[in-house]
Amino acid sequence: MGRWRPPQPKSSPYITQEGYDRLTEELKYLWKVKRPEVTQAVKEAAAQGDRSENAEYIYGKKQLREIDRRVRYLSKRLEHIKVVDRIPDDTSRIFFGARVTLIDEDEHKRCYRIVGSDEIDPSKGHISIDAPLSRQMLKKQVGDEIVIERPEQDELWLEVLAIEY
Repeated sequence: MGRWRPPQPKSSPYITQEGYDRLTEELKYLWKVKRPEVTQAVKEAAAQGDRSENAEYIYGKKQLREIDRRVRYLSKRLEHIKVVDRIPDDTSRIFFGARVTLIDEDEHKRCYRIVGSDEIDPSKGHISIDAPLSRQMLKKQVGDEIVIERPEQDELWLEVLAIEY
């Protein structure tokens, strides 16, 4: 198996200010703290002698590759993303950064926040602007209905209850 990986689909370049700050902090931590620690550990492991059978050395080098890969990704990504730090003029409609409360047919409430692809966190209800549900929600207002087609299941009907920014 080769090292070639298919390119990832292009994601929207938008991010919230909180997401941008988090990515910047991660980059700073990896570059200023984590990488020097791992580099020192690799240096100490290399001084022990035979590197071909030295698990600490091999693992340290692998960690360095992973850190460098993430640093490269974050550096490139931070250059191209656009921070959305203002509320849209029309707050009655759903746009990027909105917190949306939906209700389904069974009266179950669901809360989501539309964020950039680098900020996805299902446990917090953060969904990507590129997600099919987000695409369906964009420009909807309170009271509007959303119908989601699900494979091998019936349609999911949702109604917009509230929009917050």
